[in-house]
Amino acid sequence: MNSDKQPMTTNGKEQLENELSRLIKEERPAIIKAIEVARSHGDLSENADYDAAKERQGFVEARISDIQSKIANSEVVDPSTIESDKIVFGAQVKLLDCNTDEEVTYQIVGEDEADVKLGKISVFSPLSRSIIGKKKGDIVEFSTPKTDKEYEVLSFEYK
Repeated sequence: MNSDKQPMTTNGKEQLENELSRLIKEERPAIIKAIEVARSHGDLSENADYDAAKERQGFVEARISDIQSKIANSEVVDPSTIESDKIVFGAQVKLLDCNTDEEVTYQIVGEDEADVKLGKISVFSPLSRSIIGKKKGDIVEFSTPKTDKEYEVLSFEYK
C-alpha cells in the first residue's frame, strides 16, 4: 500500500462519492437560490437569511473540497478480492472477548468509514492495529483508555 495514500474500501469510496454528488447537485444550487432570495430583500448588513446562507455555503464548499481531497488521496481496496492467511485491511473479524465470553464482529475500514455501532473500526484504531497480522486462534491484547482487553481471533473473512 502506498504510504501517502489512506486506505478506503470500495463501499467507503461509494459513500463519499454519493455525498459529493448530493452536495454538488442539490445543496450547492439550493444555497445559491437562498442567497439570491436573501439579496432581493435589500440591505445585506442586517440580513440574517443572507448570513445563514453564506455560512452554509462556506460549510458545503469546505466539505466538497474535503471529500474531493479524501478521494484523491485514497487507495481503494475491494475486500472481496483479498486473499490472505492473516488479518489485513478490509477483513471482517470475529473475536471472542476473553473476559466476558462475548463474541463481537468488526470490519477494518478506512478512517472515514469507521462506525463502531455498525461494526466498522478504523484501520488506525488500537484494536485494528492489534489484530492486523494475526491469524485464527491468536490472542490479542490491547489497552483502551478505561481498561486492558484480551480477545481471541475466532475467524476472519474478506467480503
